[in-house]
Amino acid sequence: MEKTESQNRNDIIDICKRVQANGWVASNDGNISIRTGPNTVLCTPTGMSKGSLTSDQLIKVDMQGNKLDGMLEPSSEIKMHIDVYKNKEGVNSVVHAHPPYATGFAVAGVSLDECVMPEIIIGLGSIPLTKFGTPSTMEIPENIRPFLKQYSVFLLENHGALSAGNDVFQAYYRMESLELFAKISFVARTLGNVNVLDENTAKKVIKVREYFNLPGEDYPGCRVNDRFVTGPEGLDQSLKNAVGKSAGGINFSGTGPAGAALMGNALNDNISISKDKLVELITIVVNNIIKNNKQ
Repeated sequence: MEKTESQNRNDIIDICKRVQANGWVASNDGNISIRTGPNTVLCTPTGMSKGSLTSDQLIKVDMQGNKLDGMLEPSSEIKMHIDVYKNKEGVNSVVHAHPPYATGFAVAGVSLDECVMPEIIIGLGSIPLTKFGTPSTMEIPENIRPFLKQYSVFLLENHGALSAGNDVFQAYYRMESLELFAKISFVARTLGNVNVLDENTAKKVIKVREYFNLPGEDYPGCRVNDRFVTGPEGLDQSLKNAVGKSAGGINFSGTGPAGAALMGNALNDNISISKDKLVELITIVVNNIIKNNKQ
């Protein structure tokens, strides 16, 4: 069921408060949008702190960035959001923020593309670093565009991060996963070693995507040394059975319809799961990843 405009407004405010509480923005930083129709986008206004926004302060624009409704002005970077909507199918929300660890990698000019954490390999593949662009110009969207086919999360050189999803919660959770991965990567580098998976192990992890019915087409893969691993190979029976019970140590029992759908088909060669249940499942996985890493 499609959400009403009021529900979409409330969802944006919800994510604004989370982004502010996480320390991913300061002052008037960041912007969030939801595509609500073929030619309408609801977005945060310029010059306003995300933590204190109210739903009536959001702005509605068309797909050319022209204001359709609202007392304030849209974010000057709405063109970045609109360009993602125009060039990546299935995207209905974009989140832009400055999460400190991820932005640290962006400022250092270091992409997060190595095959390190199974949760990231399965869910995102890798996170590229896009070239620097002057804020509020078309330089940023033009530099992101070449990556849009394969990626949904981006480091913006000397700027911050951008994530896209089929709804605002998926876009937010992808940003959350990015920041946690960046933080863990920073700690590992500080300790003096990042244990990158070897190619065969990375392929086995990628194979797990098939059991979640995640698409293989346009999957970016991740890097081992100078080579990107993009396809699965050699998932043994023990791992196949383990996938049916858990992923990354996360038990799916008691996780609602999505978990039940996965469990019910775990030992079959083909898993059938609806789009809505897949979204729910991914949300469960990400929430558990964050919860487990906070313990």
